[in-house]
Amino acid sequence: MPQIDSSPKTVLITGCSTGIGHCLALGLKARGYRVFATVRQEKDAGSLASAGLESLVLDLRSSDSIRAAVDEILKRTGGRLYALVNNGAYGQPGAVEDLSRSALREQFETNLFGTQELTNLILPVMRRQNEGRIVQISSVLGIISLAYRGAYNATKYALEALSDTMRLELLGTNIHVTLVEPGPITSRFRANAFEAYKRNIDKTRSAHRAYYERVEKRLGGEKPLPFTLPPEAVLEKVIHALESHRPRIRYPVTFPTYLFAWLRRILTARALDRLLVRVSGSGQR
Repeated sequence: MPQIDSSPKTVLITGCSTGIGHCLALGLKARGYRVFATVRQEKDAGSLASAGLESLVLDLRSSDSIRAAVDEILKRTGGRLYALVNNGAYGQPGAVEDLSRSALREQFETNLFGTQELTNLILPVMRRQNEGRIVQISSVLGIISLAYRGAYNATKYALEALSDTMRLELLGTNIHVTLVEPGPITSRFRANAFEAYKRNIDKTRSAHRAYYERVEKRLGGEKPLPFTLPPEAVLEKVIHALESHRPRIRYPVTFPTYLFAWLRRILTARALDRLLVRVSGSGQR
């Protein structure tokens, strides 16, 4: 991998309490970056600070929280920030017909609206300093859709679209927008998704009750999904996106992401649908 400059560069990462974000924060700090690791809850900020990280509360659902965190970070850095890694997100399971407007809104507030609001606050900083990296942690579900994951699918597709648009609009600047697209990664993602499921899905009123019975066993279990990789696999791609002179537009992570990106190109839409139904319809994925 290319080596970083001798002077430390500042990076803001969202969603650092566990999983990918936690790994990115520790990994980039060890590599010499000055890392601002943000979390949604104060208790998580304390545990990150004890690990030697500069940690702040940043709740992507709250404009006030986003602005306060950005103001504090820029105050500490003298108004500079090299990179923003938009990692904070969660998955809301459930059939589309079972998702209330409020459940959909909650998913979009965190995974998309707050992320874009944060990015829009940082972009003027990067324009002034004539450099910057925006790394969007997307998903394999930003390039293909699985059943019963409609809310999450929609936010990641939208994140991909906004990222592609920003890249065009930033042409000619020294600001690079990169998408990292993981498949299954070791994290608390399933545990958090199970909490969202219990909060927003009433299986007793659903035509999909039999599926939800299987989902409860899967989300409540410990068995990892096939081809699961540790979060360090994402860290490797993020390092390249931050340090390469010409970062890639997309970085697939895990075998399923490579596979489905390829299959989407060669299969007809109906053939791909048949495959995706097999992958997602049983409740075992």
